[in-house]
Amino acid sequence: MARTIAKDYEEKRQAILGKAAVFFAEHGFDRSSMNQLASACGVSKALIYHYYDSKDALLYDIVLTHLKSLLETVQAVDQSVTDKEVALRQTIRAILLAYRDADAEHQVQTEAMTALPEDQREVLADLQRQMVQIVSDALEAVTPQVYAAAPEKLRPVTMTLFGMVNWFYMWHRKGKGMSREDYADLVADLVLRGVKGLDDAE
Repeated sequence: MARTIAKDYEEKRQAILGKAAVFFAEHGFDRSSMNQLASACGVSKALIYHYYDSKDALLYDIVLTHLKSLLETVQAVDQSVTDKEVALRQTIRAILLAYRDADAEHQVQTEAMTALPEDQREVLADLQRQMVQIVSDALEAVTPQVYAAAPEKLRPVTMTLFGMVNWFYMWHRKGKGMSREDYADLVADLVLRGVKGLDDAE
């Protein structure tokens, strides 16, 4: 007979994921043990193993859950609006706001994903590729003439944009400096003005 899943199963799983992500981010995946994770999560080691049979499985679920949520957020941005610059700005803002309460998950994704087996990394990489494609399409839609003349520039510009937003957690301090919304506008301005400069240079 199959074991009944507790009503609060998902709530507890999400709590474990969040606290484990913070612990991995602060202490490093390689240096973390299941005993330490259980203590950091405020649960027993037995309960941790009820959800995950290894810290590798826990790492995979942290990154998988994070990337799926991020992709859904980006997919929800309406790219069909007439003003494509507005769509790009909304896309950048959506990414930065999605990172607001997930800086630890993002750091773990960046630093520890290579510890996973190849098949799992490929699943995660596919989610990343889908998100990159959405942003790439949004960029191309703003100044299609630039990329029609020099298609080799689209990927570098796309990855430059991700470089600006993905490392935000490294230097930003909550309550200090620019807000995420203002920084999203700054990134959009830098990218858009830079690309328009490329157009002028052609």
